[in-house]
Amino acid sequence: MRKTMTRGILRVLPLALTVWLFWSIGGGLNSFGLALLSVVGINQPWAGSGFVLILILLLIIGLAFSVSPIAWLYQRLEDQILRFPLLKTVYGAIKDMASLISTDPEKTQQRQTVLIKQANDSYIVGFVTADDVPGPVHRALSEHHDQEGWVPVLMQVSYQIAGVTILVRRSDLIYVDWPFEDAMQFMLTAGLYKSSDTNKAPPPA
Repeated sequence: MRKTMTRGILRVLPLALTVWLFWSIGGGLNSFGLALLSVVGINQPWAGSGFVLILILLLIIGLAFSVSPIAWLYQRLEDQILRFPLLKTVYGAIKDMASLISTDPEKTQQRQTVLIKQANDSYIVGFVTADDVPGPVHRALSEHHDQEGWVPVLMQVSYQIAGVTILVRRSDLIYVDWPFEDAMQFMLTAGLYKSSDTNKAPPPA
């Protein structure tokens, strides 16, 4: 009885939590949209109108940022915000996280999945996050090593958003043809996640 109930909970819980999370986000966006509508005097819209309004506003904003002058003005505003140390830290962290989960093909291509060999012949999965390292870091490394290219690699910590960034020579990386989304889920779940193309190890002889 207990085993059967536990199996049912484990089957239903992930779906229930996922639905609850997205339902909560949708409800929050709807409430924010209704607040915007009330500002212009619309107090009794149809159900879900606030959510629809937010989607329309996001679409308009996305289209607006495809226009160079608006993107340039926003960049200037962003530069002014980043002049304040505390705002720079918080805003920069949020922006970097948004960039990490972005599905932009150009940014996704930069997040190449790699394997990093350890001293005991084990490997760690990581993600190349940029094509080079900051200038001061490059100069410091050049004083103690050769001029071989160094790149930052993110090693995600299981069950956490946080990770560890290390600097590795390109020649020491094994590049893997593995989509970023699948590799990230594998890292976040400590290998419990199984993608559709997972190769099962042969049974022991």
